[in-house]
Amino acid sequence: MATHPADIPNEETLSQLPENGGGYWNRLVFEQSPYLLQHAANPVDWYPWGDAAFEKAKRENKPIFLSIGYATCHWCHVMARESFEDAEVAALLNRDYVAIKVDREERPDIDHLHMTACQAMTGRGGWPLSCFLTPDGQVFYATTYLPKLGSGNHPGMMELLPSVMHAWLTQPEILRNGAMQLSNRFRALTQQAPSGALASHIETQAFEWFEQNFDPLNGGFGQAPKFPSPHQHLFLLRYWHRHGTPQAFAMVRKSLQAMRLGGLFDHVGFGFHRYSTDNRWLLPHFEKMLYDQAMLLLAYSEAYAATGETFYHQTAGEIVQYLTTRMQHPGGGFYSAEDADIEGEEGKFYVWRYEELSRILPPDELTWLAGQFHILPQGNFLDEATGRPIGANILHLTRLPRELAAIAGESLPVWQDRWTGIRHQLASQRMLRVPPLCDDKVLTDWNGLMITALARSAGLRDAPEDLQTARQAFDFVLSHLNDETDQLNKRYRNGKSGLPGLLDDYAAMIGAALALHQATLAFSYLRQALRWMAVAINKFWDPSHGGFFLTESDTELAVRAKDGYDGASPSGNALMARNLVMLYQLTGQRRWRNYFDSLVGAFADQVNAYPAGFTLLLSALDWMNHPGPNLVLAGPEPLEALMAPLRGRYMPNAVWLGVDAAHQAELSQFAPFTGQMETREPALYVCRGTACELPVTGLEQIAARLQALAAECRQAAPSA
Repeated sequence: MATHPADIPNEETLSQLPENGGGYWNRLVFEQSPYLLQHAANPVDWYPWGDAAFEKAKRENKPIFLSIGYATCHWCHVMARESFEDAEVAALLNRDYVAIKVDREERPDIDHLHMTACQAMTGRGGWPLSCFLTPDGQVFYATTYLPKLGSGNHPGMMELLPSVMHAWLTQPEILRNGAMQLSNRFRALTQQAPSGALASHIETQAFEWFEQNFDPLNGGFGQAPKFPSPHQHLFLLRYWHRHGTPQAFAMVRKSLQAMRLGGLFDHVGFGFHRYSTDNRWLLPHFEKMLYDQAMLLLAYSEAYAATGETFYHQTAGEIVQYLTTRMQHPGGGFYSAEDADIEGEEGKFYVWRYEELSRILPPDELTWLAGQFHILPQGNFLDEATGRPIGANILHLTRLPRELAAIAGESLPVWQDRWTGIRHQLASQRMLRVPPLCDDKVLTDWNGLMITALARSAGLRDAPEDLQTARQAFDFVLSHLNDETDQLNKRYRNGKSGLPGLLDDYAAMIGAALALHQATLAFSYLRQALRWMAVAINKFWDPSHGGFFLTESDTELAVRAKDGYDGASPSGNALMARNLVMLYQLTGQRRWRNYFDSLVGAFADQVNAYPAGFTLLLSALDWMNHPGPNLVLAGPEPLEALMAPLRGRYMPNAVWLGVDAAHQAELSQFAPFTGQMETREPALYVCRGTACELPVTGLEQIAARLQALAAECRQAAPSA
């Protein structure tokens, strides 16, 4: 049913609607989440997560059916069409259950708890996530996608809903006891005192896992489906830089090139899709997520600084171009995602039929495109579900452009000019299609990741326009998602912010503030990072066992989760580990080191069991144990321009600190060693910990000292 604002009822009108929705709007119509609004006209009598739903379940002694997904999820769309828009399924749900819809991107705390339950029960997870809960909110059964009708040993909604309801009516105590035992098990895990000791050479164990699971033919790790997982490449770059292990960088090089050349990358509109369904990075799930763009921007920017290869620089620039043309709010923040499905068909916006291309391009250009990007009349990929060709093509390359140009006997600029002309024609034609849904909510944590990536990219690629974009996004968060007491909200949409910020929101925005301080030396960013850190420690720190909880202590959830594992995006604890290292390096204050050591200790047992799952935490550990130079620039503002000699250099563990006369007294409260530094003229202090060399003064002398540091960095980096 289409959404018509004039038809949307107010709260009083909604209370008078039939219980089953009757084709009218349900309660989700009052939500801000695009995902929830997608289900606002379902015949299912959906509730948003909240007291009203649980009170109804308790009052009527009904189990809860909890459905968790997100707006750009392909299989969420499939389940919606098959089940939630179906009158028969809706009738069962409305009669026997209280149905709750949750956007996992708005409430990652709810998603984390129930996904953990699903994985414990079934050994797998994913979205849509389908859970059955007791009226007081404890899980007794969980699974993922459910069709309307089952097949074989796999039940569908029409079989499962009556079966679960029968069990609830005939043996409720068994279901309640099972749910209680699961909750107790999860609670015990979060309260268990860790050993606190990491295994020796833990980073080498992680490297060896990647080496054993690397796909030398196609890049990436393991078998399909393959995820970009850029935090793994960031770890391997640092391992290569630290240990001089050529294989570490070879894995990064092969993977970053294969992902960019394959169908995972949108060659026409730029940006990366979610993940590859095959080993070759050819056939993706076509949604585009902001956090993937952020982490991949960081990985390609660091790869460029480490090698000087323009291929990585170009890819990073293309990601930024995609972001600023398709994903940016007019005020500067960034939207969450773009959908995979158009008119019920996944990837329809992105794929090309040969006949269509023949109408768009002259014969010579079509011949060139078909040869370079592997276009076939019958299509160049098989449908994931049926395994049959569908006559569509995904543009992809199998060699680097410079290699293709050499094979064709032309220069790389000629090859690129030819492709640019064709790409513009395809882009213009594609814009005539129905565009994918943009999930236009602005999420604090994902924006923090993007701001960090843009600020880092600005220095690593010497791209000042990226810094300006980062500052605009940061200002957007300050204006719309942060209050006067530095409490963050999670989501902004349609002029409204809401939902209390979780650990990931604070961790990502602290990282963003620190990255902007590194890029600009402006004290305001460091001050803001320290303010948010104080709030985060008060809200989320576990004083008993170390580490940060995902939620505050007053969470309504049965279990207060604490996680350090890096999944599709880095964990809040891993981000906090990096923040604590940077604050310790910048200020020299031992308390930040103490927090860091306690955090690492909290996850030591988990890291020892599977070190490859904690690569961002291990990168932070490398930084703490092997710090680079602390480069302190003191003097009158502005100081930013003095950093120019080190732009484009790969110095992953170096930090900058700016000391200007206007803020020196305040800064010295956080970094006491800066209190006596001279600020009347520019001076460079090269420090290790809190021990600094004699200052270098004079613009030419400062530039020469930094150039010498750059040369040392280049000499220390092993050959790619």
